[in-house]
Amino acid sequence: MVTDFVFSVFLNLHERGLLFFIPLLLIYGFIITGNLVIFIVIQLDTALHTPMYFFISVLSFLEIWYTTTTIPKMLRSLVSEQKSISLPGCLLQMYFFHSLGITEGCVLTVMAIDRYIAICNPLRYPTIMTSNLCIQLTAGSCLCGFLLVLPEIVWIATLPFCGSNEVHQIFCDFMPVLSLACTDTSLVVIVDAIHALEILSSFMVIALSYIRIIMVILRMPSAESRHKAFSTCAAHIAVFLLFFGSVAVMYLRFSATYSVFWDTVIAVTFVILAPFLNPIIYSLRNKDIKIAIQKLFCSQKRAGRIGS
Repeated sequence: MVTDFVFSVFLNLHERGLLFFIPLLLIYGFIITGNLVIFIVIQLDTALHTPMYFFISVLSFLEIWYTTTTIPKMLRSLVSEQKSISLPGCLLQMYFFHSLGITEGCVLTVMAIDRYIAICNPLRYPTIMTSNLCIQLTAGSCLCGFLLVLPEIVWIATLPFCGSNEVHQIFCDFMPVLSLACTDTSLVVIVDAIHALEILSSFMVIALSYIRIIMVILRMPSAESRHKAFSTCAAHIAVFLLFFGSVAVMYLRFSATYSVFWDTVIAVTFVILAPFLNPIIYSLRNKDIKIAIQKLFCSQKRAGRIGS
């Protein structure tokens, strides 16, 4: 019986692992720092205590843990002789990676609905999107994310693994791990179809919300109002396209198969590039967050001068 899995991608790197270690460490540091700064700034600045920024802070918080489920193990595998992961560790990595990913998808859906109400029904927005509702929607997103994937993980935990132990991926994922099971795993087709339906449902809700939002914006009489509304939604649309675009390429491939190289490139885009770009999109495209970050650092500088 197999008790440990080995990441074959890292085995093939040999001494070149250090060349990838430093860039990946810097990217991971930026992801953690960028998302943490956005989260802290939104919590501290009362001007950002609105539903939109609340959901952005939740998304940033989730991104920190989402990348932490995979990247630290990648970093260790790049420089350590031990490039393996135990079966329980692999199952936990899959569970938290997918649970946090589904939760992010749910939060993005909620953010699209929030923008839809704010722009298409502005007079009722304050009474609809209350702080209690925001907390309930966030809790519901987390509950959905952490419960949906649990049955599949429990099922995989019961499978026997008695053949090869090489996972052809940079982290533990459903298909690479299931391909190593020495029993019938055809049930996964049904599970995958359910997950595909979940992804497409979220995509459709978000896409229809933003299509309706754009139609309403285009009918606004003032050019200034149109510009303000577009600038508010631009960052959300960019993050939505980045997230669901990478999800689609990663998981909605159906019968299509790629080489190990392209599987690795797609996984890197999904796991590393998307979380890396999110803080940049929100900090560069959002004037309020930029101002709040500047205020935070300026106040820290002033406090430092007073203290010295």
